[in-house]
Amino acid sequence: MKPFLYTHPACLGHDTGPGHPERAERLGAVIQALRNGLPDLGWREAPLATRGQLLRVHAAALLEAVLESGATQPIPLDPDTVLSPGSPEAALRAAGAGVAAVDAVLGGQTEAAFCAVRPPGHHATGGEAMGFCLFNNIAVAAAHALDAHGLARVAIVDFDVHHGNGTQAIFEADPRVMYLSSHQSPLFPDTGARIERGVGNIVNVPLPPGAGSRMFRDAWRERLLPELDAFAPQLLLVSAGFDAHWRDPLAQMQLDAADYAWLTGELREIARRHSAGRMVSMLEGGYDLQALREGSLAHVRAMAGDRPGSA
Repeated sequence: MKPFLYTHPACLGHDTGPGHPERAERLGAVIQALRNGLPDLGWREAPLATRGQLLRVHAAALLEAVLESGATQPIPLDPDTVLSPGSPEAALRAAGAGVAAVDAVLGGQTEAAFCAVRPPGHHATGGEAMGFCLFNNIAVAAAHALDAHGLARVAIVDFDVHHGNGTQAIFEADPRVMYLSSHQSPLFPDTGARIERGVGNIVNVPLPPGAGSRMFRDAWRERLLPELDAFAPQLLLVSAGFDAHWRDPLAQMQLDAADYAWLTGELREIARRHSAGRMVSMLEGGYDLQALREGSLAHVRAMAGDRPGSA
């Protein structure tokens, strides 16, 4: 089965203003690369998330702040995070994509799905939009898998260069969800230390600026993938940020497309062992357009079963 791909034009309408790194062109680059490189993907329109789906992980006050602001022009929620007239629908479509993708893979319509959406999500906490993120899309998807589908073990893997502090904070006391992350440290948001373990369900491997393929792959081979395998998830969710690429302007790691393909292949094997291959990935960061094209295409190709040689 070819992976489904969820997106929506409304995600381009989230206007962060001139010069902001989290801009609509990012999503355009990903969509173009996937349409050109994988023309037979099963494209789907991302639905709107419902209020009830969002409230599983977010406070009502955050929903009100994002959805009912009445913004008529881009306004800053903090120095990094912007709300514009098009932001409410974009945020609802981004979260709704993850919910629909979970329904599709758990319903047997496809084995895997990728959500090409923005704004990203993994920095948003239960009560606060931050770090370019309005709602925590991957957390909404995980909570939907737990509550609507009755799963007992859901894993969230995060290879974005920035630690997913919001995702960790939402689930750090919930043993049904394992959160595993490699990320550059020091770097925003200055969380994700190895000692942050939650209730035994949090696994962080911070990597130094300049870390490249060898350190990244060793972190996953030696620490993160064995923990994930032992957890035996019934569903694997991925926060797919491509800002650890050497081209990215906001960080200093040195990965390339082959590293994303390798890790995705390893994740796919674990998903096949424990969850009938069920895997949902959501776009997070990545701020160089060429790196986004290369990384997202390598990632989705590996989700589809195109496994390059390991290194």
